Amino acid sequence: MSNIYGLCWRFLDRRSYGITMDPSKVEAITKWPRPTTMTEMRSFLGLAGYYRRFVEGFSRLALPLTQLMRKGEKFVWMDERDESFEELKRRLVSAPILTLPSRSGGFQIYSDASKKGLGCVLMQHGKVITYASRQLKPYEV
Repeated sequence: MSNIYGLCWRFLDRRSYGITMDPSKVEAITKWPRPTTMTEMRSFLGLAGYYRRFVEGFSRLALPLTQLMRKGEKFVWMDERDESFEELKRRLVSAPILTLPSRSGGFQIYSDASKKGLGCVLMQHGKVITYASRQLKPYEV
């Protein structure tokens, strides 16, 4: 049982003042080369997606990359995808410390929507607890 908890702690570093990303994962993201195959793209998006709550507008930033994962899509790397990949890496390695919620005071939720996606941030006492976002499906537009 303790092995499961040890594994979880390697992905998130929870301290008394907040939640941060595991430094070894930050280093891995920093050194991540540009994906050249669907498998490599899935791996990058899997790791990045795990930490999506640290990145405001994650789904909007990842859109050019996730479009590659659509059925029948050929793996063609374009400038837009390169910019998305590098910006996601930059945002992930400079991710903020997320505040742990407290019982004192209320919460604020700020949300936004467009024809491509939804996003929100949960805050308490002016500090970010988590970000959330997702892309809309064609039938949801």
